[in-house]
Amino acid sequence: MTAKKASSGGTFRKFIVAMVIILIIALGFTGLNYYLKYFSPNVTDKQEYLYIHTGSDFNAVYKTIQEQGMVKDTASFYKAAENMNYVSRVKPGRYHLRNGMSNRKLINMLASGTQEPVTLNFHNLRLKEEFAGFVAKKIEPDSTAIIRLLDSTSFVQQYGFTTDNLYTMFLPNSYQLYWNTTPEKFFKRMYANYEKFWTPERKQKAAAINLTPIEVSVLASIVDAEALHDDEMPAVAGLYLNRLKKGMKLEADPTVIFAQNDFTIKRVLNRYLSINSPYNTYMHTGLPPGPIMMPSVNAVNSVLDYQKNDYIYMCAKADFSGYHAFATNMADHLVNAHKFQQALNDRNIKK
Repeated sequence: MTAKKASSGGTFRKFIVAMVIILIIALGFTGLNYYLKYFSPNVTDKQEYLYIHTGSDFNAVYKTIQEQGMVKDTASFYKAAENMNYVSRVKPGRYHLRNGMSNRKLINMLASGTQEPVTLNFHNLRLKEEFAGFVAKKIEPDSTAIIRLLDSTSFVQQYGFTTDNLYTMFLPNSYQLYWNTTPEKFFKRMYANYEKFWTPERKQKAAAINLTPIEVSVLASIVDAEALHDDEMPAVAGLYLNRLKKGMKLEADPTVIFAQNDFTIKRVLNRYLSINSPYNTYMHTGLPPGPIMMPSVNAVNSVLDYQKNDYIYMCAKADFSGYHAFATNMADHLVNAHKFQQALNDRNIKK
C-alpha cells in the first residue's frame, strides 16, 4: 500500500512539474510574441517619410506601408494597429520614419498625429502660378487648389486685397507648417506674418510717402526687378518716388517685360512700349494694379527708407556691372542711354 501511495504521489509531482514547465513555456512564448508585436525593431530604412493623405482610412495607410516596404513584418504591424485601436484613429500628415522603430512607437506617433513640419523657403518668385506650383511641392494641396483661392475675389477680399495685389501679402521668408495644411489655413498663416511685418512704424513710413502698405509692396516689386544690387535699391526707390510726386509715368522697363509676359527680353525695344496693359508704366501713370514679382523684404524696406535724391532718369551702366547711371535731366540721361545702347550693339544684343 505504501509503495503504491509513493508511486502515485511521484506521478502527481511529475505532472505538476510538467504543467509548470508548459505554463512557463507558454508565458515565455506569449511574452516573446508580445515583444515582437509591440517592441522589437520593425521599421525599415526604405522610406524616410510616410505621407497619409486627408481622408485616408487604415486600409489605405496599411497598403502604403506594405507596398513601400516601410516595415519588415506587416502582419505584426497590422495586429498591433488593431489591438491599439489605431484603425479608427487615422490622422493625415507627414510622419518621419526612423529605422528600427517598433510598431508601438510608430503607431503611437501616427495615432497622436505627431508629424514633422515641412520648411517652406520662398523668395523672388515672379508669377502667382510659379508660387502656387512651388508651395504645392511642399504641402498636400495641389497648385490648382491654391490658385483657386488666389483668383477668388470673395476670398481675398476677406483679407483686404484684390486678386491683382494679393501677391503682396506673401513675404519671402522661411516658414514651418504641417504638410496637410489646407489652402485656407496656409493663407491665414501668411496673412498673420504679413500683419506682423507691417508694424505701426512701417505703416507710418508708408503714410509719410502717401502710399498704402500694398502700394509700397507694388513699388518694391519694381525696385526689386530693376536693381540687381541691394545697395542700389534705396536710390532706385527715391527716383520712382520722385516721378510719382511729379505725376510722371514711372516708365519702368520691368513692367513692360511683365506686360509682355516674356522674361527672356534683355533689351526693351520701342515696339514693346505700346502694349495695352495696365502694367505698362510707359502707357499708364501711377503704379500698376499689382506687383510684377514677389518683392523682397529688402526692397520693401528700401522704399520705406528711400534715398532722398533729385534723380528722375536712370539707365543701366554700359559696363554691365548691374548698376545704374542716374540723371536729374533729360540731356544727361540721353548721354547715358546712348552709351548703354552702344554697349548692347557691341555685344550684338538685339532683344
